Amino acid sequence: MSNLLNHINSPKELRLLNQKDLPQLAQELREFIINIVATKEGHLGASLGVVELTIALHYVFNTPDDQLIWDVGHQAYGHKILTERREIFHTNRQLHGISGFPKRSESIYDTFGVGHASTSISAALGMAIASKLKGDFSKQHIAVIGDASIAGGMAFEGLNHAGVTDANLLVILNDNAIGIDPSVGALKQYLTNVKKGTQKQDNIFEALNFNYSGPIDGHNLPKLITELERLKTVKGPKFLHVITTKGKGLKQAEEDQVKYHAPGKFNAKTGDLNIKTPVIEPPKYQDVFGHTIVELAKTNPNIVGITPAMPTGSSLKYMMNDMPDRAFDVGIAEQHAVTLAAGMATQGLVPFCNIYSTFLQRAYDQIIHDVATQKLPVIFCLDRAGLVGEDGATHHGVFDLSYLRCIPNLIIFAPRNEIELRNIMYTAQLGLEYPIAIRYPRGRGVTIDWKQPFSKIGIGQATELKKGKNLAILSIGNMSKNVSEAIENLNVSHYDMRFVKPLDANLLHRVFKDNKTIITVEDNAITGGFGSAILEFAAHHNYKNTIKTLGIPDQFIEHGNVSLLHNIINLNAENLENYFNKYL
Repeated sequence: MSNLLNHINSPKELRLLNQKDLPQLAQELREFIINIVATKEGHLGASLGVVELTIALHYVFNTPDDQLIWDVGHQAYGHKILTERREIFHTNRQLHGISGFPKRSESIYDTFGVGHASTSISAALGMAIASKLKGDFSKQHIAVIGDASIAGGMAFEGLNHAGVTDANLLVILNDNAIGIDPSVGALKQYLTNVKKGTQKQDNIFEALNFNYSGPIDGHNLPKLITELERLKTVKGPKFLHVITTKGKGLKQAEEDQVKYHAPGKFNAKTGDLNIKTPVIEPPKYQDVFGHTIVELAKTNPNIVGITPAMPTGSSLKYMMNDMPDRAFDVGIAEQHAVTLAAGMATQGLVPFCNIYSTFLQRAYDQIIHDVATQKLPVIFCLDRAGLVGEDGATHHGVFDLSYLRCIPNLIIFAPRNEIELRNIMYTAQLGLEYPIAIRYPRGRGVTIDWKQPFSKIGIGQATELKKGKNLAILSIGNMSKNVSEAIENLNVSHYDMRFVKPLDANLLHRVFKDNKTIITVEDNAITGGFGSAILEFAAHHNYKNTIKTLGIPDQFIEHGNVSLLHNIINLNAENLENYFNKYL
């Protein structure tokens, strides 16, 4: 039989197919995803697991008139391919290509932009209520959410509200017992019991006033289609429990679901990961954190580690393996993670709360209300600060310096290399009067020989890296590397400020007196960030020097390779050198 996928440009063509041909389409769609992700990289396992569900949804519902929302969006590759983007899918996650996540500006079929977890139910409910207010009672609103995401607090808030409405809402639980890492918590255990048929208590979703059906096999197309057709006729909030296998159709992806969530390049035919030639290179900042917290915890029994569903990504997995009683994966629950750490800190524990910069945004009130106002010495480790690359605007960690700097009682530090990260972790666990946020980038650092003996860092002390004339460059964090390369042949001064709060006032007074021009460089939003702190310092002390701030412009930066993005926004070494030369 001819290739069906080649003739499917939109769900309109999909709905013309005979139902008996859909399993062939599912196989072709899987192969298409595997072949492209094998060479272009991206998120694999999640999309392979929902191939049949994706086909069934677009086959039964009249998308885009019916509204389909994918939670997080890791699983939406099949959706993108079936909705007018097959021909450009090879540009997925690349600069100027399509986004790796559903995005409203990209397609009418992407009804809601996503990237962070647990938002789909609230969004779909909002759409359903809007339809009702407009008098449209036929439009369907479907939220597809995973078992890891539904445990997030916001998902429960959405369920709680939906249960007392008569909104035309269908929540589909894509239950595969794994998010990026294996799902955790009591709800996961409940769903496991439901699957096994051993759950003795009432159905939690029926208790919330949802019309519950399932669990059904998410890879059985006839069953899915029959049940979705039935649910179209049911009024009010509905809940369909679907069991799937993450990575379905690729043996290795089914067997190692964590690694094949986003496996990098691999052999599309065999499924084996490409073997990388071993080279000695600097470690990932994540691994430096992971190994260092274990090292410190061996001598300090009060140290505990916390992560919201990212033990592998953050490298807290090392501590979870070595000291399972002292390392906690709390699931997709950033607010809970922060206040849990606060509670631990009141009892004399030393909590390292490791949260990606972009996800800490979700716990802003907890940082202020539960930690900073009470001066609780929680140690926040902000992973993936700055531009993160191909995940794009929803994941770039470029706002933390701005949103944290205005909070009283909070120390903010950014290491320029791995040794600095180790030393600030060591310093923080010795005991601080205030909480501290340590922000560091995604990926590899710059130091091969990083396992140096610990030394204490003075809070609020900057470092002079190079002494020159007239022009002083103040950098924060790993931007130090780009600046150092840029000024290799320039007679200028360079200071690694290390702390955004408190600033090194003594050093800054000297810098302002000795230099005509000061340029700040950061990989945070220029608005309200490190450069703004320097401008405020100058204004407060009536300095009239020329001050220029470089950083992330006041716009959302799209997806693409980090070095390409740095080039576009002029933070790469070559563009920095050209800029500095203007002021010499």
